[in-house]
Amino acid sequence: MSSTILFRGGRAFTPAARASTDGFGPDSQGGFAEAVLVRDGVIAAVGAESDLVRLAPAAEPVDLEGGLLTPGFTDAHVHPVQAGLERARCDLSEVYGLEAYMATASAYAARNPDKAWIDGGGWDMAAFPGGLPHRSQLDFLDRPAYLIQRDHHAAWVNTRALELAGITRDTPDPADGRIERDPDGTPSGVLHEGAMDLVGLLTPRPTAADIEAALLDAQAHLFSLGITGWQDAIVGSYAGSDDQLPAYLSAAASGRLRARVVGALWWDRARGAEQIPGLVERRAAAEGLERFRASSVKIMQDGIPENFTAAVIEPYCHCGGTGLSYVEPALLNGYVKELDALGFQVHFHAIGERAVREALDALTGTDPGNRHHIAHVQIITPEDVPRFAKLGVAANLQPLWATHHAQMDELCIPYLGERRSSWQYPFADLARHGTRLAGGSDWPVSSADPLQAMHVAVNRTEPGGSVHASYPTAQTPFLPEQSVDLRTVMTAYTAGSAWLNRSPAGVIEVGRPADLVVLDRDPFLIDPSEIWTVGARMTFVDGEPVHG
Repeated sequence: MSSTILFRGGRAFTPAARASTDGFGPDSQGGFAEAVLVRDGVIAAVGAESDLVRLAPAAEPVDLEGGLLTPGFTDAHVHPVQAGLERARCDLSEVYGLEAYMATASAYAARNPDKAWIDGGGWDMAAFPGGLPHRSQLDFLDRPAYLIQRDHHAAWVNTRALELAGITRDTPDPADGRIERDPDGTPSGVLHEGAMDLVGLLTPRPTAADIEAALLDAQAHLFSLGITGWQDAIVGSYAGSDDQLPAYLSAAASGRLRARVVGALWWDRARGAEQIPGLVERRAAAEGLERFRASSVKIMQDGIPENFTAAVIEPYCHCGGTGLSYVEPALLNGYVKELDALGFQVHFHAIGERAVREALDALTGTDPGNRHHIAHVQIITPEDVPRFAKLGVAANLQPLWATHHAQMDELCIPYLGERRSSWQYPFADLARHGTRLAGGSDWPVSSADPLQAMHVAVNRTEPGGSVHASYPTAQTPFLPEQSVDLRTVMTAYTAGSAWLNRSPAGVIEVGRPADLVVLDRDPFLIDPSEIWTVGARMTFVDGEPVHG
């Protein structure tokens, strides 16, 4: 394309830059412009179309065709390499139910007769009674099988895999995980959390070329959704996966990584402060790269409520227990203070209300300038909601989960109880208190499509076309008082997430990089129930098309 481009024929969404520095308030979310001029990859002017035509009469026009121009989306919590690898393996994410999972695994095995293992993932706990498949359901395969659950907090294995790993009724649960068992104590075929490594580390290792190819495949997919930057939420070895850092360093150095990326270095919960010098070295390995920085550290503080590993304050209903705090809180406080003093951003996984509180406690007294954030925040006690803004801690939202679907209605609400269930995904409360909001997907846990996530944030109902759309209560709004307007959530996915990553993109204003998305329709001008149908027609990075 020409070095001078004029986007015209629709509107441009212009989230205010102050939303990325001062939090989210009634005056912080910007508005709309008629046209945008880009010169040499940088936004040169924003305003009325007639004025911009006079300013650059020879500019190459891009007709928005009544659609919306937005800043490129930044996904603040995503696992692209894992997603790319799973797309190349036995991918169960596009189907639902035992019969479909078995058929997909069978077809994959037939297409890949030379593979020693059937590995992949994407199965949904809600497809099984009690959320638990069984090893026998995969024993029709002629090879060991290791299939990661959609949420990446469990793995489904067959008998052959258990035998190869030497897992028997006498094998103890690891400190940070659990082996599901039949009534007689025999492992049933589901490994939770840290127990996943008992089998996962035996699966064939991808080559360096495989990992980099997965990264680039994921980048192309994210570009197709309008995502021009992201924070990789685990860079390191976790749950049987290999370290992604070498792939990022290689792709960034060669120019093949076009997106603006921050890597959150994995905090090994089996170790302590002795790992911090190694994290500093890993951060230094990315210094000087234009497209990749390893400036964040990911601490997973708990699991998920569906398998009772999310850390809660009061015991779970019907089954007891209060979940797991993977890092002992007294130690956590010291680790976080040391990371903060070294200038690291801390990226927490916290789902249960106790884990959220432990993360907030650990972040008390840290430097807000390091842009610490807590991802998922499924359950927050009302008294902890205001602490985010008070401490300068961002809430990293995965809105797509805030609906009625089988996993929520059958595996969460009954065990959380009525009062605690009402504390889930309090997006509106966080926004009202002025919390900085960022948006992410957790892909491949769920769809990476930002418009589907925005649909849920606004409607609190399941997007049409999802595997959960036919669930009986999917179109009943889930805690609708916690919905936010489209401007708020689109600002989170643009200015908010870009701020989290210290990206110069994320807003449309003069001097910013022209990382831009052309949506095929203007979601602000259609029925809110149709937001999920909007898609990215074109995506630009530094003014150059990377999709469409």
